Amino acid sequence: MTFRQILPNLITILSICAGVTGIRFAFEGRFELAVGLVLGAAFLDGIDGRIARLVNGQSRFGAEMDSLADIVNFGVAPALLLYAYTLHDVGSIGWIAALLYISGCALRLARFNTMLDVPDRPAWHSQFFTGIPSPAGAALALFPMYLGFASNLYLPDITPAFAAVYLVVVGILMASRIPTFSGKTIGIPVRRDHAVGVVLAVVLYIGLLLSFFWETLTVSAIAYYAAIPLSVRSYRRLAGRSGGRTDGE
Repeated sequence: MTFRQILPNLITILSICAGVTGIRFAFEGRFELAVGLVLGAAFLDGIDGRIARLVNGQSRFGAEMDSLADIVNFGVAPALLLYAYTLHDVGSIGWIAALLYISGCALRLARFNTMLDVPDRPAWHSQFFTGIPSPAGAALALFPMYLGFASNLYLPDITPAFAAVYLVVVGILMASRIPTFSGKTIGIPVRRDHAVGVVLAVVLYIGLLLSFFWETLTVSAIAYYAAIPLSVRSYRRLAGRSGGRTDGE
C-alpha cells in the first residue's frame, strides 16, 4: 500500500479513537470533553473521504472501515454518552432508548451502503441524503447535553424520560426515508456580489462557536430541524421535474 492509501485510513482510525475515548470520559463524568471528542470524530469523518479523493487513495478497505467507524462514533458513542448523562435515571427505559437509537443508526448506514450500488440514479440525487446522515444524527442526539451545558440559554432542563423519547425519534429520523440536504450542496455556485456576505456569515458562525460553543450548537441543531421541511420541498420539486424518478427506477 502507498502512503496516500494509508492516510485516509489513519484519519478514520483517529476518529474511532476519539469516539471511544469520548465514551470513557462520559463514564468518568467529564461530559463536556466527551461531547467534544464525538464532535471531533464527526469532523474527522467529514474530511477522511475528501482527503482520500484528493490524494486518489480510495479503496474498498477504507470504505468498509469508514462504515465501522460510523456505527461506533455516531451510533454507540452518542447513545452511551446520553445514557451516562441522563438516561440512566430512567433505568431500563433509557437503555432501551439507547438501543433503538443505535439500531436506527445501523439501519441508516446499511441502507446507505446498499444504495451506492443502485445503477442509473438521477444526478440530482447527490444533493440529498435519505434520512438524517449519521454524523448529523449524532450531533442532534446530543442536543439535551448542549442544553445542559449552555449557561446563557434560559431554557427548561430536559427530563430523562423526555431525553429517552427524543433519542428514539432521532434514531427513527436516521432510518427514515426523509430527504435531507447533502454536504455536496456546498458546491453550489455563489454569485460574486454575494461572496463577501457568505464569507462574513461563515466568520460570524465560527466566532459564535468559539465564544458561545454550547449555545451555538443548540441553535445549530434547531436550525437543522428547521431545514428538513425545506429539503423535503426541494426534493419533491426536483423529483417532479424528472418525471417522478426518486430511486433511480
